[in-house]
Amino acid sequence: MAFIAYFLARADVLVYFSICIALFIYWINGVKKSTEKMPPGPMPLPVIGNLNLVDLKRPYESLMELSEKYGEIFTLHFGPKKKVILAGYKIIKEALVTQAEDFGQRAIAPILDVFSNGHGITFSNGEVWKSMRRFTVSTLRDFGMGKKSVEARIQDELIPLIESFKSHKSKPFNTHLLINSAVSNVICSIIFGKRFEYDDPTFQKLIEMLEENAILIGTPKVMLYNYYPFLGSLLGLHKKIKQNIQDLRGFISQCSINRRLDFDANDITGYIDAYLMKQQQESSKVETYFNEENLLTCVRDLFGAGTETSSTTIYWGILLMMKYPEIQKRVQDEIKTHIKPGQLPTVEDRQKMPYTDAVIHEIQRFSNIVPLNVSRSTPTDVYFRGYLIPKGTEVMPFLTSVLYDKTQWKTPYDFNPNHFLDENGKFVRHDAFMPFSVGRRACAGEALAKMELFLFFTGLLQAFTFYPPPGVSREDLNLKPGVGFILVPTPYMTCAKPNY
Repeated sequence: MAFIAYFLARADVLVYFSICIALFIYWINGVKKSTEKMPPGPMPLPVIGNLNLVDLKRPYESLMELSEKYGEIFTLHFGPKKKVILAGYKIIKEALVTQAEDFGQRAIAPILDVFSNGHGITFSNGEVWKSMRRFTVSTLRDFGMGKKSVEARIQDELIPLIESFKSHKSKPFNTHLLINSAVSNVICSIIFGKRFEYDDPTFQKLIEMLEENAILIGTPKVMLYNYYPFLGSLLGLHKKIKQNIQDLRGFISQCSINRRLDFDANDITGYIDAYLMKQQQESSKVETYFNEENLLTCVRDLFGAGTETSSTTIYWGILLMMKYPEIQKRVQDEIKTHIKPGQLPTVEDRQKMPYTDAVIHEIQRFSNIVPLNVSRSTPTDVYFRGYLIPKGTEVMPFLTSVLYDKTQWKTPYDFNPNHFLDENGKFVRHDAFMPFSVGRRACAGEALAKMELFLFFTGLLQAFTFYPPPGVSREDLNLKPGVGFILVPTPYMTCAKPNY
């Protein structure tokens, strides 16, 4: 009798235990069923999925290790969210170029709603994206992207940048904010029709917010907000990003209001003016995508993309020149051979300077500043490499795996300009060079970025020799990037010694 009484008292525990076992078995079977035709991957754990296998501070390192085990295509569970990872040059080119329609849609994530809510260029889809990208690419071309007129804008910005460097009189300083300001002024001149002084407090604040957001969206806390939105909302993990977006929006909105007041269809000075004119042309249409939301978001997309990526690459370039002074000297020798003292570099000079061109390309490859790329989403069920990727599945074309693909690069983890030179020292293009991504979603400002990188980098090395501060050896220089969606070097100080 005592045994029966004890069993009945514990029956509730047994029931709960049985239910948990049943739910776990159901969950396991559900995972197997839902993934039986999808690419293979590690078995996910309840609740956390495969997060135990991923370092959220540096997920690209974990993904490289996982790709060694699971191959070119595999499925990972980030909490309850499934992602298909594409790793390596061949498979990413096949997906983004050969099957562009199947992988051309941008993935949706909670943090992206904070950024754009389906508007703009970077994170929109469908007709909104097509209309905004078509208009933006056309307008950038009208304002000289890839032409002499933009070259002149960059050269004009190179002059005050050099003077700002000289003002430090060869003493240690951090170049980051100055480089950001110079690069940003190029896109500002295209968007707003004007540049800003480097010490303008509003301009400095805008650049700081852009950089902060570029870092924050790649931090573990914000990643967890994407995987567990309810948790992020409770803890306010996205509030700082949201505040920065609102502040940027307020600035752009005021610029838009000012341009409307002074608008003259015969005097289009920048992207905002061109957009306002397009709005007038579309005003009679029943349905148009040229509304205020898309204006504010497109401008913010251009402002951010036109500032962060190129400036970060140049910041890496100076660090790498200090780390490898023999490479710096060889670049400077080539500059002296082809560019006269006192003469600013031009885009045409690049054709005569294969080593400098190779060094710039290798800086982009090695620095790997957007390691995860921006994820895609399948618009329909997609059959790819013998697998079924269901509609709406997030797909990550993992850029690090291309830029560090050991089947494509002789020394992928070393800084080696010879990756872009043949045996005769001539520059050679490399198909696996994809820092701007590839396919229909490739960076719209690629031509502008290439011009900026060559003119700014060459102009700075023409004017200065960069070396570490006293007491710091080249071996002490840290090439480990910080944490973020964009990989910025660990902050460093440099001495810029004028060459003339």
